[in-house]
Amino acid sequence: MVMTTIAASQIGGFPLQLTVLLFVPFAVITLFAALLTGSIGDEVGEFYLGDRELTPLRHGLAMCGDYLSAATLLGSTGLVALTGYDGILYLVGTVVAWLLVLLVIAQPLRNAGGFTFGDTLALRLPNGHRSVRIALAACTLTVSVLYLVAQLVGSVALLSQFVGVPGSLSRATCVIAIGTLVILFVAVGGMLGTTFIQVVKAVMLVVGVAVTAIMVMTHYHWNVNTLLGGAVHGSGLGNTFLHPGLRFGGSISNKLDFISLEIAIVLGLAALPHLMMRLLAPRRSSVLHRSLLWTIGLVGFVCLAAAVLGLGAVGIVGRDTITRTSPSGDAAVLLLAQSMGGAILTALITCLAFVTLLAVAAGLTLAAASSLAHDVYAEVVCKGQATAQKELAVARFAAFVIGALGILLALVAWSFNPATLAFLAFAIAASAILPTIVYSLFWRKFSATGALLSLYGGLSCSILLVVFSPVVSSTPGSIFPSADFAWFPLNNPGLVSVPAGFLLGWLGTVLGSSKDTETNAETYDQFEVRSLIGAD
Repeated sequence: MVMTTIAASQIGGFPLQLTVLLFVPFAVITLFAALLTGSIGDEVGEFYLGDRELTPLRHGLAMCGDYLSAATLLGSTGLVALTGYDGILYLVGTVVAWLLVLLVIAQPLRNAGGFTFGDTLALRLPNGHRSVRIALAACTLTVSVLYLVAQLVGSVALLSQFVGVPGSLSRATCVIAIGTLVILFVAVGGMLGTTFIQVVKAVMLVVGVAVTAIMVMTHYHWNVNTLLGGAVHGSGLGNTFLHPGLRFGGSISNKLDFISLEIAIVLGLAALPHLMMRLLAPRRSSVLHRSLLWTIGLVGFVCLAAAVLGLGAVGIVGRDTITRTSPSGDAAVLLLAQSMGGAILTALITCLAFVTLLAVAAGLTLAAASSLAHDVYAEVVCKGQATAQKELAVARFAAFVIGALGILLALVAWSFNPATLAFLAFAIAASAILPTIVYSLFWRKFSATGALLSLYGGLSCSILLVVFSPVVSSTPGSIFPSADFAWFPLNNPGLVSVPAGFLLGWLGTVLGSSKDTETNAETYDQFEVRSLIGAD
């Protein structure tokens, strides 16, 4: 109740009213544009991959828009404001993750062709590919829905910065409004419409954080030392603020938790389903390469700006004010905007956060719907004989079902920490999907048994470790704070579940049928040529 009063007094409801006035026209205009640019015919590839002839810059903007969520704008900025050095180090992991995608995963995955990663596995593992597609669809659906719920719960968390703990009607209105827009964008526009909103969102995000960061640097006379000095003074922690260990230091468990988190972020990003679809979209590998360079540059710039905003927030607003308003630090950039630009800048940043939630949620919904429609319905149920019209109808229906499921889960889990849900999605992607990607692309003897064990094992291990971690019980911030059944000490399972996923993939291949291993080794020779020279 104390936080409710402070939140309402610090930020107030007027910027929220301005946000609604800004967001509603944006939603209407972009939805109308998605109707015009969306896939209205029976072209399956267009619905799944969009316009494959986009320029590298537009592909790069779409990838940037697909990845950068409200967690970057609000959560990462708040983490820098509260923990200084540790928060900046967290941002560095994001850029490293994209370098991994560029150097290891992107080109061979795109060259293998197909609409989804399931198509790549079918080429690589023809024996038992249907069971592998089902396992991959299960992992894709789990990761996408978790991340989708994190975005929708994030909208409630954003709303709470203005009105305190929102009532049931306010929560339902916020979640249903965002979720309905997501369903419409995906079901009507497909990848074409989704790409449009992601490009627009990326441009808005880059411009928005750039303008706000320029205002911060102007306040400190473009002197980095003055900015750092102001942050140290505003933190009330002295030089400790600029040294490691404020968030992830102290006990061995905290240090291991940071390593586990970074492993999940760096490796999980390469296996997020909606980003893998983006890697398949460019028709030529040269375009993909340049697109990723644009993406790395744009993501790196936004992360740099987030660091400036975080330091500016703690220097101008003060750490105590930020923690009183939002203990997690999510309100830092909003308080900074109110301090520097009043209600108008606060409303603009808030609108940008809602647009970011909408764009990322649309990409996640499309990835899950594509996996269900293409991998499960078209290739498993219909055994590759489904017509384009039926497959597209199933994809649109799947988008509606997944969006509705995300809305229901978000309404139930509105009090959960959205960052926890997002990090769990990253951990599952890194533990289940990434080992399958790496082994499929680079291990000649990899078999369908190994893929199944890696996918189901990595998924199960990640969820099991989180269930028995402090995230669920034993601490005041847990889902069930009064219970205590946490025998796993880390908040993020990546440190254990990622090696387990790789180990299970190796074990399944080694212990599987020798005949299947020999057949897959022969298939790999043809697959390797395709992954090197491309399908087109």
